[in-house]
Amino acid sequence: MDTKTVILGTAGHIDHGKTTLVKALTGTDTDRLKEEKARGITIELGFARLQLPSGISVGVVDVPGHEKFVKNMVAGVAGVDLVALVIAADEGVMPQTKEHLEICQLLGVKHGLVVLTKADMVDDEWLELVKDDVQEFLKGTFLEKSPIIPVSGVTGQGLDRLLSELDKMVSTIPGRKVRGPFRLPVDRSFVMKGFGTVVTGTVISGTASVGDEVTVYPPGHQGRIRTIQIHGRESERTVPGLRTALNLQGVSKENVQRGMVVALPSSLQPSFLVDIEFYYLKSAPKPLKHRAPVRFHVGTAEVIGRILMQEDEIRPGSTCLCQIKLEEPVAVLPGDRYVIRSYSPIRTIGGGRILNPVPRKRKRHKKWMWEELEILAKAKPERIIELHLNNAGYRGLSGAEIGIRTGFFGKSLKKLLDSLLSSRKILKFDAEDRFVSMQVFADLMEKTQSILRDYHKANPLVEAMPKEELKSKLFPTSSQTAPGREQATKGPVQRLFNRILDALSKKGIIVADRDSVRLASHRIRLDGEEEKIKSRIEIIFKKAGLTPPSVEEAVDRAVNHKEDLEQARQFFQLLVREGKLIKVKDGIYYHPDALDEIKKRVVDYLVKNHEMSVPDFRNLCGGLSRKFMIPLLEYLDSQKLTIRIGDKRRLRQKVS
Repeated sequence: MDTKTVILGTAGHIDHGKTTLVKALTGTDTDRLKEEKARGITIELGFARLQLPSGISVGVVDVPGHEKFVKNMVAGVAGVDLVALVIAADEGVMPQTKEHLEICQLLGVKHGLVVLTKADMVDDEWLELVKDDVQEFLKGTFLEKSPIIPVSGVTGQGLDRLLSELDKMVSTIPGRKVRGPFRLPVDRSFVMKGFGTVVTGTVISGTASVGDEVTVYPPGHQGRIRTIQIHGRESERTVPGLRTALNLQGVSKENVQRGMVVALPSSLQPSFLVDIEFYYLKSAPKPLKHRAPVRFHVGTAEVIGRILMQEDEIRPGSTCLCQIKLEEPVAVLPGDRYVIRSYSPIRTIGGGRILNPVPRKRKRHKKWMWEELEILAKAKPERIIELHLNNAGYRGLSGAEIGIRTGFFGKSLKKLLDSLLSSRKILKFDAEDRFVSMQVFADLMEKTQSILRDYHKANPLVEAMPKEELKSKLFPTSSQTAPGREQATKGPVQRLFNRILDALSKKGIIVADRDSVRLASHRIRLDGEEEKIKSRIEIIFKKAGLTPPSVEEAVDRAVNHKEDLEQARQFFQLLVREGKLIKVKDGIYYHPDALDEIKKRVVDYLVKNHEMSVPDFRNLCGGLSRKFMIPLLEYLDSQKLTIRIGDKRRLRQKVS
């Protein structure tokens, strides 16, 4: 297969001989529909293969010229490398000549030539006049200095020169790079008996192979490539820039239609909002208002949308950075070109390039939101990546997500990320290639300290804050995580949380154990009266031995004034955390001295008698009631001192 692939697209007014020209060059009649044959006009895109004298193979896209089918024309020109602007010598420049040229410019086509067809139908003097008119028409366009070649598809006049000029141009055009994810905008889908669903289109980036899993965007239907054909020939792999047919397994014809994109899984993200750089054509009849309805053409899709601007309107001949809100989602990448046509009457009014394929809605009164568009349009790649990571907040972005938002992929993306990592502008916090802005990370560390300060202030008698409580305050999922994505972010958030705690611990700012966190500077400090109340509570439990009071009874006995009860309850909890009181069961707490004493009695008894019944234990405890006796026995089991066998207990392990 050729190492270099180039797509040539036709453009021009209806009945100016585009299809005849393609047939004369390639031998292929691109009008395949019955209606096209009957009406003598091109309705759908046509495709052919042209072998140039140098041996380079060129894919040819023949587009319809009728104004009713401009949307089909846009779909065909979207992936071309050079254009042949076809103008009939007997008619000259016509309305669709102008509109097609505008569309080519808006879609970023940079190479091309002009073909004056039907040259056999006019004399030499007329032909020169038409050439002069065409040269005047082309001033200021990308075709201004391009060759103008008279031809006749009937007599063959000028075809050799045309092929020679095409060969020269193709040799100077860079070949398509295998850049970015595989994408094939679908222009046709049908069912082939014995094979199933087949989709056709021109691969605009990347490659895919037979057997690869693919996703149909925007709906997200999953399938697998069963076979590949490139210009009718079987292939194991797709090639960027070439006309391709994919036989898809697992996808019905109803689930993949024109305007959709076949791509690799997780390589695109559909959105109803798209940030754009928009050029409003000088030929537009009037200013375009904020929220004006328009027709948005990208790839092979046409979607109704509304232009959202910071200003009230844009005037003809101006450029603005704005947003478009669509009635249906599209799956695009930064740098993709698009065309906008007016809603009614329908005509091309502008276009440009995609800046951000998955933005948040930009509110008119928030100036900083629109200033972000300046960064997306003009800043260096590293700054653009930083912006997206700042906007992603604590959730961060994976390498794949950064690619979708920036349009950088593969080695170029890795180089950019490595540069940002080495300059400590971003942080990789997940083994699965996830990144967060260092500014976001620094803000999270400061927020962590602020949360802990507030917690210590509100709970002066609590030594540390539970980790889970801290995490829930630091990462309120409802504020940044879309519904249904909480589970997807749970793992990365936990890993980021751990990195924050590690960083603060290394700086000596916090002290973190398994379940809790505190500021290193936090200490529990009690005044003289508070220490007395705390000491009284401990003494009450210590004197009670094996029949401790309830919590409420103990704190009530420890204070002299009822208003001190709440504080006394906090002192009780402090004693528990310090290990000076031990919970045996809900509502039952013992002083460690009492538990140590009963453990000693049980061990001494079992060393001598080997096993102990409940009555035996009651006697050991001096006739203790079941209220305390059963919880104590279960506590001894939980401490692995004893083990229950039937109705009796034995030492769990031999005591020397």
